[in-house]
Amino acid sequence: MTTTPKQSGVIDVDGLSYEWELRGEARWSENHGWKGMSISLLRKDTQREALLEFPPPKRLMKGLPRGRLQISDAIVARGIRAALEAGWEPESRGRPVVFTVDADGN
Repeated sequence: MTTTPKQSGVIDVDGLSYEWELRGEARWSENHGWKGMSISLLRKDTQREALLEFPPPKRLMKGLPRGRLQISDAIVARGIRAALEAGWEPESRGRPVVFTVDADGN
């Protein structure tokens, strides 16, 4: 039996529920080189989405094969807190806000 990595979920951070979803895996872009994965965040019953952009894995930049994608609840929780500290207001309206985080979600 094989297990597939999680690509979406719901997580509670500071008493509030947030939905997250993997929007894009690390990939090569002709214009920008290696791009890291991106995760969509949305607090339940709100409208404004946040996108977390992670750096590309070092193994890809060194020419090594892709590894298994690992997204833990801890990384998502740190990303949510980092987006809130950087000014994400989930209750507001508008386009998704994009935040760049490190590999640990900070």
